Amino acid sequence: MIDIHSHILWGLDDGPQTRDDSLAMLRIAAESGTVAMVATPHADLQFKYDPALVDERIADLTEATGGIPKLYRGCDFHLTLENIQDALRDATNYTINRGPYLLVEFADIFIPPTTDEVFHQFLERGIVPVLTHPERNPILQDNLARVGHWVAMGCLVQVTAQSLTDRFGKAAQKAAWRLLRDNLVHVIASDAHDTVHRPPRLDIARDTLTRELGLETAALLLLRNPEALIAGTLAVLPEARPKPRKRWYEFWR
Repeated sequence: MIDIHSHILWGLDDGPQTRDDSLAMLRIAAESGTVAMVATPHADLQFKYDPALVDERIADLTEATGGIPKLYRGCDFHLTLENIQDALRDATNYTINRGPYLLVEFADIFIPPTTDEVFHQFLERGIVPVLTHPERNPILQDNLARVGHWVAMGCLVQVTAQSLTDRFGKAAQKAAWRLLRDNLVHVIASDAHDTVHRPPRLDIARDTLTRELGLETAALLLLRNPEALIAGTLAVLPEARPKPRKRWYEFWR
């Protein structure tokens, strides 16, 4: 499996605070079947994003682990005016492995009314927004049609692995599965922050996806599409499948 969203680098944001913490997270990732990860520190009003320091820490951890799992650079990008202007000048400081794909995170309390226009500008310049964990966003949970609209524009969608269970609450879980069953999810990632509460594990999500949607979908969302995002090639949606008929008791949910 390949994890394209992880806060694995120490001392840069609200992820691990020590080098040993980062190494412990990497061991968990490797032992649970992750072969590559994108390190994605926040770039927002609270945390300053320094691409040179990100590269430095990736090199340090790569030497310490022997490159297992292999690490790439990315960013958890917030739509601040400064970030947008900088990305429009040169997005490669923020994108996954300097390619076209940019992880974009919305605030829980506000989605800018200019979002469509910003996404149009990005897409016109070959920057493809990858919307991170919309299922966890309280604004979008009740309006998933907006997510479908952005996918139709050309954006991608990443759902958090732990949202497939109830780690982030029932509303996030329900939204995650609705997005999956509506074929609006391109990739599953850990969004790992620590070793206990938000660990860098994708294996439980793999098993759940395989059971519910099949091995082909699990492989697409956890390996082939994440690999495409790192390589800068095309990521695709799972093939649509007939929706199962509701059983009588499900009409009351």
